[in-house]
Amino acid sequence: TTYPMEFPFLVVATQNPVEQEGTYRLPEAQLDRFLFKVNLEYPTLEEENRILDRYRNSLSAPDISSIKPIISADDIKSILRLLEQIRIEDQLLKYIAEITLETRTHGKLYLGASPRASLSMMKASKALAAMRGRDFVIPDDVQYVAFHVLNHRIILTAEAEMEGMTAQNIIQEIVQKIEVPR
Repeated sequence: TTYPMEFPFLVVATQNPVEQEGTYRLPEAQLDRFLFKVNLEYPTLEEENRILDRYRNSLSAPDISSIKPIISADDIKSILRLLEQIRIEDQLLKYIAEITLETRTHGKLYLGASPRASLSMMKASKALAAMRGRDFVIPDDVQYVAFHVLNHRIILTAEAEMEGMTAQNIIQEIVQKIEVPR
């Protein structure tokens, strides 16, 4: 069944890699619908001290009822329209497609990335270019977003995992292997 959703429809999901009991890995087709997977590190000592300070006088969760949105749906729509104006040359589209294709033929990967990964890499590269003040994408943008776009879309072979390889290792290898457009 398909349900019409209001535009823009955005989902932010969290996953705790430590506590797996009672949770299940999402199927690949569902993972593929997430633009990024961002791995968060533990907080620094200073950040953890700020967390403790917030709870110093109360053991209950902070009141979030007064939190105000920092961006509206209309703002997001405007940003998306802006991103449509960011240029990406044909050779960079080819570069993105070649990176994605290499995930499908790499010997250490059981499952490579789908065409949706290429679309996500293009969109993320355009967003990064805009955040960096440019109206065009450069190879560095593609290389920067590649890991976050691909890491949840590929599955390593059992042999690769036994060898201690990671998605990050393989994505770095692929990005270094594919010739960078000039």
